[in-house]
Order: sequence, then C-alpha cells, then structure tokens
Amino acid sequence: MQKPAKACIIQLPKIADPRGNLTFIQFPDHIPFSIKRVFWTYDVPGGEQRGGHAYHEQEELIIALSGSFDVIITMPDSSIEKYSLNRSYYGLYLPPGTWRHMENFSTNALSLHLSNKEYSAEDYIRDFTVFKYYHDNNLSI
Repeated sequence: MQKPAKACIIQLPKIADPRGNLTFIQFPDHIPFSIKRVFWTYDVPGGEQRGGHAYHEQEELIIALSGSFDVIITMPDSSIEKYSLNRSYYGLYLPPGTWRHMENFSTNALSLHLSNKEYSAEDYIRDFTVFKYYHDNNLSI
C-alpha cells in the first residue's frame, strides 16, 4: 500500500461469517507502515477529549474496535475535518504532522492505535502555536 499524503479512511478486510466476522491487518497490504507500537484508549468519561497533539515523525492508524468516537483534525489555518469512527473494519490513517484530538466517545468505546514508531516524548508537538509555526514557516515537522 502506498503512503497517503493526508489523513484518510482505510477499509480493512472483513471476512463475514455467521459465527462472527473477522478483520485483520497485514503490512504492506493494508497499512502503509510496519507496526512498532500498539496502544488503546478506553473508559473515557463522558465529555472528555483525548489527544490534542501532532507528531513530528509518527504515523498512526486509529480503529474503533468497539463503540464510536470522533477524530477531529485541525489544519494550520484552523479549518477542521471530522471523522466519525464506529466500524472495526475501518481505520483512520494519520500521517506525521497531523494535529488531532478525539471526542464524543460512546459508552464502552475502545480505540486501537497502531504506530510506526516506539514512544518518544520528543516526537510530540503539544502546543498548537508551535505546530502552526512549523507550517507557516515551511519547516519540516
């Protein structure tokens, strides 16, 4: 799979079976990076948000394994794209340099995050002003 230039939904294989469906992810067929880290969020209280940052290098695929939630992407010009995730056979691909947060979690929502990088605090951009500065000055994120 080619790396998308911007955030996009990736449809994952869905094997339908009367006993229960199965979905899988295989690099490089279904995901544009090899997986180095996996984490998930759950038990998010009503009205809370997760995220609120971008990464310098990390690519990510976010999947709603259970329930639903919205991923809000904020562009450097402050315009917004909203992706509602509620099916476990769709993943939202986020390239490096994508400002995002997650909100509107349903009861028992479970979000799975697949990443091409191991955790590094230095990879995070946690201040939107800094994020915007990188873009406004054509600096590499």
